[in-house]
Amino acid sequence: MTDSAARTVTGASIRLDGVVKHYRGQDKPAVKKLDLDITAGDIVAFVGPSGCGKTTTLKMINRLIEPTEGRILIGERDVTGENPDTLRQSVGYVIQSGGLFPHWSVARNVGAIPRVLGWDTKRIAERTDYLLDLVGLDPAVFRDRLPKDMSGGQQQRVGVARALAADPPVLLMDEPFGAVDPITRLRLQDELIAIQHELGKTIVIVTHDFEEATKLGDKVLVLSEGGHVEQYATPAEILADPATPFVSEFVGSGATLAHLTLSRVKDVEHDAVVIARVGDSSDEVIGRAMAAGATWVVVVDDDGRGLSWPSLDEVATKPRVSDYVDARLPTVAPSSTLNDALDTMLAASQGGVLVTDGRGAVTGALTIATVMAVIRDQLSDARADGSTYVAHAAGEQA
Repeated sequence: MTDSAARTVTGASIRLDGVVKHYRGQDKPAVKKLDLDITAGDIVAFVGPSGCGKTTTLKMINRLIEPTEGRILIGERDVTGENPDTLRQSVGYVIQSGGLFPHWSVARNVGAIPRVLGWDTKRIAERTDYLLDLVGLDPAVFRDRLPKDMSGGQQQRVGVARALAADPPVLLMDEPFGAVDPITRLRLQDELIAIQHELGKTIVIVTHDFEEATKLGDKVLVLSEGGHVEQYATPAEILADPATPFVSEFVGSGATLAHLTLSRVKDVEHDAVVIARVGDSSDEVIGRAMAAGATWVVVVDDDGRGLSWPSLDEVATKPRVSDYVDARLPTVAPSSTLNDALDTMLAASQGGVLVTDGRGAVTGALTIATVMAVIRDQLSDARADGSTYVAHAAGEQA
């Protein structure tokens, strides 16, 4: 879910006008007469049960699946009759597991569409390095790496970079984070929100996860069988006022988690942290920490990204601050939800997390006590308002 303030929108509106998809040999259409308007610069999440037509609808936008009837407009262009290959060069597309060419380097994968469009080598190289940095991969480290030598999360980041390579106004994402572990999934979601804040594209994402939809979507489209629109609204509107019994049942007991996706790390007070750098005098760092009333410090690299968070006793074991890297260092972004923060703490068996900015630099910390206090207040308010969804799911959380 993006913040409209201080954003430059480079995306284009999308309009589906009476779009139908009827597969030969099937009695019922996969998508029956769908009208939909997506605002430029928004993230819209498609959710619904299997067979509701959400992936079919997504693929009709770039005509990987041809509509049987109706029109599709991107900006003011009616793309229904355009050459499909030309259309796809102007629409980014991300699938589960990245969909990278396995024998191509990262740089060659990212530069695939710019090469087809005739960009010169220097421009492609500059764009590739910019995008790798944008998705959190050091170009010097990853540019020449093959997909098989990367983790699932890293491959997915490359997939996003490749989809953005030709600077398309529209980005389509089909279950993009479904094949990675939960913590990596949270980080990829946060990175997508940060990228969207910087670039202002129009993003359509298919997900089976209502919590993910409410976290990412400026608006959420809830579909039932045949591509029938049950509700198209903001996450807050859907949670507060489900339009149909179908939506009520679909949201169901996940509503507490969904409500927590409406509260962000940026909305609660963070604790200040004492920053140290590799090679700093341990005595000086300990002195600063004690003056601030801290019992631990955060060691960061030259870009302010966290390396470790040793206690003062650990710092005191060496005359200079160590370059030790804690691979399990728990971090969340400002766009992370309180539910994300709680999951990250529990996964790392820690009583807190570090808060980072859009490029990963440490800006503060958040404790489990702060998160739980906000959750308790929300559940109390929800019960007072008579929210049966929240009260029901609160029992599951306990």
